[in-house]
Amino acid sequence: MKVLHTEWSDGWGGQEIRIINEMIAVREQGIEVFLACRNHSIIKEKAIENDIKVFVLPFRGNVDFKTMLALVKIIKDNNIDFINTHSGKDTWVGGIAAKISGAKFIRTRHLSNRIRSSRLNFINEIADYVFTTGEGVRADMIKYNRVDPNKIISIPTGIDDEIFDPKKFDKNESKKLFQMSNNEIIIGNVAVLRDCKRHDNFLEIARRLIDTFTNKKFKFYIAGEGPMREFVESKIKELNLENNVILLGHINNVAEFMKTLDLFIFTSDEREGVPQSVMQALLMDLNVVSTNDGSTSDLHNNNNFLISDVDLESVYKNVIAMVENIDNEKYLNINRNFIIENFTKIAATKKIINCYKELLA
Repeated sequence: MKVLHTEWSDGWGGQEIRIINEMIAVREQGIEVFLACRNHSIIKEKAIENDIKVFVLPFRGNVDFKTMLALVKIIKDNNIDFINTHSGKDTWVGGIAAKISGAKFIRTRHLSNRIRSSRLNFINEIADYVFTTGEGVRADMIKYNRVDPNKIISIPTGIDDEIFDPKKFDKNESKKLFQMSNNEIIIGNVAVLRDCKRHDNFLEIARRLIDTFTNKKFKFYIAGEGPMREFVESKIKELNLENNVILLGHINNVAEFMKTLDLFIFTSDEREGVPQSVMQALLMDLNVVSTNDGSTSDLHNNNNFLISDVDLESVYKNVIAMVENIDNEKYLNINRNFIIENFTKIAATKKIINCYKELLA
């Protein structure tokens, strides 16, 4: 089987990371993978680093006929069985190119914000199959976008539980790596620095905790890079948190970073599927407080983490409860096996390949 993925986005976040990891995972099972993307995109470089064949196309818009015809040629020249699209613009040109060329059209919907229900917005309806990153997204697309319930499946991003294994890391050694103190409560967040991740709320929570628990020492770490860095830096100064918050930028050793944490806080307020960082934190047996954003609730299993509405006050209420019980091992029912069975790379890859086989049959 041969699969061509398309991606218009030029950034590097959860969506793009999922695409690369998914391609690598199915390739390990004998499927040949290709990527079509824009020239200046980060995903292009990541694909090349992983020996994935890349086709560079402009993807100028929904009706970019030049890109559409180029995709048709690529599909025919390489005997592509499936074209899997990921963002809005490449979904239109990629989906229509698939229909013209006879390849199967798979649409992966990563975000949870509702798609316009207009009859003119029909591209998702004509997909041979739709992958979503959460059950909430799946339900919305069936209800509002007329997608056949038999042709859509939730496949949350698969996390590698061999990498995110708390037994593989020593907490003290990991703290030394990040130059952390042993007499502080370490609280962290992993997310691209975008407005929807609500780092401003994370920082407001940091300020409140410091002011409320004067008998405790806290240190806050934010891992991630992105277009909102200047805003986050200005917010740190505004709240007088320069000595309390560390911006790590993009890091590759996320599992080792998470091993250092006493509490992981996820503050996003829109557009999530099932957030990868929350899955990773749960695999690392971390205390987690998260917003009920997108399909985050898919991860919630018998109080394995604290989940709240997306507003600041709701999140902070749960953070307070967590800090007060941070040394109580019985406070949360952390169930790593639940995550392994439903949200790992192996589980996701099996679902994807089964869909491929079903479509070809």
